[in-house]
Amino acid sequence: MTNKQNQRIAIAGLGTIGLEVARRIDAGVIPGLALTAVSARDRDRAAKRVAGFQSPPKILPLGDLAGEADIVVECAPAAVFMEIADSVVAQGRTLVPLSVGVLLNHLDLIERLEETGARIVVPTGALLGLDAVKAVAEGEVESIRLTTRKPPAGLKGAPHLVQNAIDVDAITTPTKVFSGNAREAATGFPANVNVGAALALAGIGPERTEVEIWADPTVTRNTHTVTVESDSSRLNMTIENIPTPENPPTGKITALSVIATLRRLTASMIVGT
Repeated sequence: MTNKQNQRIAIAGLGTIGLEVARRIDAGVIPGLALTAVSARDRDRAAKRVAGFQSPPKILPLGDLAGEADIVVECAPAAVFMEIADSVVAQGRTLVPLSVGVLLNHLDLIERLEETGARIVVPTGALLGLDAVKAVAEGEVESIRLTTRKPPAGLKGAPHLVQNAIDVDAITTPTKVFSGNAREAATGFPANVNVGAALALAGIGPERTEVEIWADPTVTRNTHTVTVESDSSRLNMTIENIPTPENPPTGKITALSVIATLRRLTASMIVGT
């Protein structure tokens, strides 16, 4: 087993989140972690982005990242998730995924972890309270609901909206555009509600986890409210995330959550569930 103080990191995707995580690791914010490889759709652009790093990483195809790292952080489009995940799991590495919604339709990937010794560590991402949700799930849970409110532009292009001919540009008042379970939400909004998938995996599963999505022109922040009824606690938690200017569907906190997750993987003391 690799020494936890000498972990090699690879990052799949150098978009808003991946590039920020890469920069921070290269800057040494987490001692003992080294950025060894990255992958991006535009190889030349990726080379320019990492050229000024203290230790520029290799630029590799998605399937080759696991061969160069102990931990692979997935910040890529959902469409290529399995190409990354299959390789990581097959080689017994640790996967830190952001396209968590894809996992709900590939639970066989989780079943393979024991066979290969691989791990999947899901960051909290743009959500809150997963430690409390995991705790109450050890008892009896009546219901878990996620209500997401985003500026309409932050939902634009989602498959559910396209299939149902919902024009977010025409929305002028708070409008509920989806109601269903976490599995359905992950399919209909793959770039928007990975938080719903994380909540489902931490709690009572994708079928029982309820999700509402609102296109709300009155909000300027991506807002998620988690409501839980259980035999041990009643939870009502809201987080308002500041969108990244270059990619409004993504909150600034998401990249920071990945950094916190990586720090936890190497920490001698861990706080929280």
